[in-house]
Amino acid sequence: MNCERAKLQMQGVGGRSLRAKPSVNDEQIRYHLKRNLRTLYSKDPETVILDELGLRHGYSRIDVVVVNGSLHGYEIKSDRDTFRRLARQADTYNSVLDFVTLVTGQRHAGQALAAIPEWWGIQLAEPVRRVGMRFIHVRKPSENPAPDKLSIAKLLWREEALDFLEELGAAAGLQSKPRRLIYSRLAEVADIGCLRERVRIRLKSRKDWRSGAQPLSCGD
Repeated sequence: MNCERAKLQMQGVGGRSLRAKPSVNDEQIRYHLKRNLRTLYSKDPETVILDELGLRHGYSRIDVVVVNGSLHGYEIKSDRDTFRRLARQADTYNSVLDFVTLVTGQRHAGQALAAIPEWWGIQLAEPVRRVGMRFIHVRKPSENPAPDKLSIAKLLWREEALDFLEELGAAAGLQSKPRRLIYSRLAEVADIGCLRERVRIRLKSRKDWRSGAQPLSCGD
């Protein structure tokens, strides 16, 4: 934590800065973040980048998610945002995502260290002339230590969950049941590694994004 605070102070955050940096808004951060991610994964056809993915059936939405061998969510907090909703959002993200990175402007960077779990990553978004914006890696994310199978299962659509249960031989009597019973059963019988893999496969293969998330292609 001390090393991370030192990094922030070197950028003029949490201490006295010789020159104030321009504030950044959500739209600016989102645009440059997605552009950087598309460039990073441009040669990887197995990677899909999703915008505004609903978690726990829309209880919360993560700003950007990279789907490949894991689910890496990026939550944006610009200089114009507040942290009022972050505790609720974090609870949802912690139950579903494999990795989480908070991308924040200068105004909230110091507050971010105390507001998020230690396994989350932190990137500082800083405006730069001509380039537009750079992202300073303050802390790399670690893998989620305590994912929740039921919350992960809810990333599947109802029919997708039923199909998975059929493959597992555990769908008997569930075809006409409420979806909460379907997801509960799936969480009971599915191995978490297999469940995560199935979710990633379905997220990458969907064409009809009824959830509101929009895929951004990579590897074209």
